Amino acid sequence: MKELNVAERTIALDKDGFLQDLNDWSLEVAHALSGEEGIVLSPEHVEILELLRDFYAQFQLSPATRPLIKYTALKLGPEKGNSMYLNRLFNGTPAKLAAKLAGLPKPTNCI
Repeated sequence: MKELNVAERTIALDKDGFLQDLNDWSLEVAHALSGEEGIVLSPEHVEILELLRDFYAQFQLSPATRPLIKYTALKLGPEKGNSMYLNRLFNGTPAKLAAKLAGLPKPTNCI
């Protein structure tokens, strides 16, 4: 089992680096997780992470890429709800990486 140390707390991760307990998530944890991925979170990243957490709260699942794009377009407009924008932010794997950074489970159809 992997662990992440954030603000004197030890947070359990699964073998793929996703949070074991979704309640451990905070913006501080997101920054620590993104550092492990070589990403510096910008306000644009955080906007998508918060959107994903809203999606999860509503549907109790992490969206795959196509539903993520559609939901982002619905909530934030077509300039952000498209694959080029999301791929640029999340290194070409927006559904999987954004879910990880948002403290959500891995989308079911992601390898």
